[in-house]
Amino acid sequence: MKKIILLILIFCSSVVFGQEKVDKVSEFKKELKKTFKFSTFYAAVNGGTSLSDRNTFTVNTGQLVTDVVETPFDYSIVAGIRKIARFDYENRENVFYDGTEGHLGDNATVGKIKGFEFLFEGDYRRIQGINYFNQHHFLRYVANDWVAKVEYLKDGFVDVEYFESSQRYRYNVNKKFSLNLGAAQRLSEPYGYDPLAEWLLSNGNLHYTWLAIQEGYQVNFNGPGDVVYLNPSGDVVATSTAVWEEVIIPQVLVDYVEKKKDEAPFKLEYSFVLGADFYHYEKNFWAHAWGNVMPYHIKTADEYSYHTYNGGQWVDYSGGLIFGYKLSKSLGLFAEGKYNKYWNRRWHEFSMGVNYIIF
Repeated sequence: MKKIILLILIFCSSVVFGQEKVDKVSEFKKELKKTFKFSTFYAAVNGGTSLSDRNTFTVNTGQLVTDVVETPFDYSIVAGIRKIARFDYENRENVFYDGTEGHLGDNATVGKIKGFEFLFEGDYRRIQGINYFNQHHFLRYVANDWVAKVEYLKDGFVDVEYFESSQRYRYNVNKKFSLNLGAAQRLSEPYGYDPLAEWLLSNGNLHYTWLAIQEGYQVNFNGPGDVVYLNPSGDVVATSTAVWEEVIIPQVLVDYVEKKKDEAPFKLEYSFVLGADFYHYEKNFWAHAWGNVMPYHIKTADEYSYHTYNGGQWVDYSGGLIFGYKLSKSLGLFAEGKYNKYWNRRWHEFSMGVNYIIF
């Protein structure tokens, strides 16, 4: 009898634990479906003509030499997934997402709705013959009295890359206007770091020849007016000081700066952040504005801290504005843009104009 009872208990426990496992898996699937519901995955290839071909002319030993500088066509390969509620003033430009859409409202600290929103986008493109791999990812959660956001941005065109997270308390002044304050953490390359600073002489000049020698170049003097410059591989790259200074040294400096910056570790910064958001919408008038200021940054012992290169505290800020006003059925005005200043990097975009519909 005891064995039968024990078997029944074991069977019941297995059923209960099995059911709990099934319930947990089912609950996870429901939450996952809820998270990605209404999100959009997109992938697209876009392209177009770049700069037109350009003729160049030079003279060599009295002979005219012509050449054509060709710029390959521009293109972009974009893939991403987004779940961001559109503000009332936003319209879908296209039936499908192709990655070329400009959503300035995505940069606002507070979204259209409360809850979880996200964006993950990678963009490989060629502009005027130069290749870039841009990325923009963020996770944002907006509650009634707090906001949390994690973001990664890499924009090769403006040469900026950083990872940022922030946690803020949100105070709603009214339904349209809110203030927020909290802490931000940023991970980035050591902006402000100048690898050439250690090679500057007391008079402000750069000891570029000694730098080149340290990088493996050689300078051989074979007599008055006879000098030969060799690269690290031992190949002759210049036989005159003019060619050495005007052609070789600039490339040496570029290679050295890139190498030293690649060797420098990323730095982590802790900052105090203040922000504000305003959103008003009517059918014929709307205004959406946001701003963030980081006025104070904790000084650390990191040798690559921006405090070192800036000489103390600094102020970073970002903001945006979207404005539209339909004065009549025919006439309308609009203005929108954003501006960012982080460390010694600044990037922005704007658009403004007027529309008039002729009936």
